[in-house]
Parts: sequence; C-alpha cells; structure tokens
Amino acid sequence: MLVPRPAFDAVRSLIPGETQAAGDTVQTTDERIQLVLYPNGTWKYVKNPDAVTESEVFKEYWATDNIWPYNVPLSELPYVITLVLSDDASGFCFPYHIKVISPYGIRKGRNHSGVDIPMPHGSKIYAAFDGKVRVSSYHRGYGNVVIIRHENGLETWYAHLSERKVHANQWVKAGDLIGLCGSTGRSTGPHLHFETRYMGYSFDPQWIIDCEKGILRHGVYTLKRSQFGTGNKYIPETEVEEDELYKTVEEIMEAERIKAEEKAAAEEKAKAAKAAEKWHTVKSGESLSTIAKKYGTTVSRICQLNNISSKTTLKVGRRLRVK
Repeated sequence: MLVPRPAFDAVRSLIPGETQAAGDTVQTTDERIQLVLYPNGTWKYVKNPDAVTESEVFKEYWATDNIWPYNVPLSELPYVITLVLSDDASGFCFPYHIKVISPYGIRKGRNHSGVDIPMPHGSKIYAAFDGKVRVSSYHRGYGNVVIIRHENGLETWYAHLSERKVHANQWVKAGDLIGLCGSTGRSTGPHLHFETRYMGYSFDPQWIIDCEKGILRHGVYTLKRSQFGTGNKYIPETEVEEDELYKTVEEIMEAERIKAEEKAAAEEKAKAAKAAEKWHTVKSGESLSTIAKKYGTTVSRICQLNNISSKTTLKVGRRLRVK
C-alpha cells in the first residue's frame, strides 16, 4: 500500500496561484491517494477527499453549527500526540508572512487563544493545510469564522473575516482561498486571528509555524499535552521551562506517577491525623488546666488547636480539640 512520506524538516509555505492546471488523475493502490499528471510531464500525489473524509476523524464530534462540539476531559488525551503536518501528498500554506502583533497567551487579563496577524482589509486568506471545513459562519467574538479540520485531528481557525469563501463540509487544499481579511466580531481593526486546536484544546500556533517567515517548523510535530492552554507560549523563557517542555513520554509518566504517590501519601497522612484527633465537651466546673491534665497535654496546646487564649471563658457544652 502506498504511504506518502512525511516531511521531517521545515516546510516553506506554498505560494497560491503558482501551481499549474492538472491534467489526468490516476488512482493509486491506496484509495486515499491519487496521482496527478501535469501537461509538462511532472506529477505529484494528492489526497482523495472522497476516501479521506470517510475517516472517523471527520465524523466524531463533527458539528457544522457549533464551534465547541468536543466534550473530552484534558486528562483523557494522550501525553504525546504525533501530528503529521506535511507529506508527499499534502502541503502547507500560511495565510500571510508577517510579525505577529498579538501573540498567544494572556492579554489584558483574558485568554488569547491564537495569534493576530496584521493584514490589509480584504486580503485573501488561504487554508494552511488540506482539510474539511467544519464551520463557516458568524460567531459573536470571532465574527466571520472558518474552522477547518485536518486528517491528523488538528483544527485551524480563521476569524474576523470580512467574507467567507467556503461552506461547511467542503474539502479544501492547502493554499485554497477560504475568506477575506476583515474586522468582524470583537476586533479593533483588520487582522487575521489564527488558532490551532486539538480536540478543542488550543496551543500556540508558533510551536509549529514561524509566522513571520511563513515556514512550517516541522513536517512531523510531537505535541505534548502539557502544551495546551494559554499558559504555555512558544519559546521557553528559562532553561528549567525548556527542560520541562522536552521531557520524554517516560519522564512525563514517571513524574505523574510520583505526583500521584505523593498526593496519596499526603491524603493518607491527613486521614491518619484526622483519626488521631481527640475532642472534649466542656462540663460544668471544668477549666483549661483540668482538661489539659485529664488528657496529658498542656493549656497552650489546647489554645493553639482551638485558636483561643488561656483567658477564654469556657461555656458548658463547647467542644474543644485536645489532641
């Protein structure tokens, strides 16, 4: 069976419009892959959308009218997710090569789950990877938004568009026109808000894409569960953070095991301490000194356990912790 070779090195963005018109299309031994022959004698592999979209990834949690269809606890995701982002049959195209004006992370006290890319109003927005459009509609803060799900389970989001050029359930290739830049929704000016999500959880797009250069950093990327959430931005600021980021699966699992054991030990210690507690109900004529003598402890210890002083007046019926 034919299996397209993954691109392990960095991948430069396609330039839309540079590809020539295709000639014949030939089916290969793998129903997901077709061979396209061009008039100049060249050829390339392409994905067969009819076969590719039969995959479970395009059926499970598929909703065209809901941008949040997932209901998977983060703890149920794998520690490590291998994403094949580019191979012989699929390319990469970044919508616009320029410095990010608003990075992923916390912005003005709110989560900013993507990157903002400044673009002139009406600029063409292209699909970053091959995939199937899951959502193409208007959603409050996002404005006009297009969400594309890809064969590896990744979803790319394109928001604040002035126009949407695709519809839900449409197959698109990397470099296909999907919309025009705008400032719809919660936006202060024309720009593209771009997100990368897996099972609904966002991660910094710059882990996989150099937005300024328009380069896919890795054809195959190992995404760690710890990278989800706005607290994990691209480019670690300290060596400790970098060491944490590049831990192996075994190291992550061992750390999780130790953490679980420490938590269980702490809970057991707290349970034992609770079981060892002793309480006394004050009776008529009793004082702190007589109670302390009865239980073989001190007045100061009883005061400490109950947040009182030695001069506190004891009321009959009050419960005091004595140990």
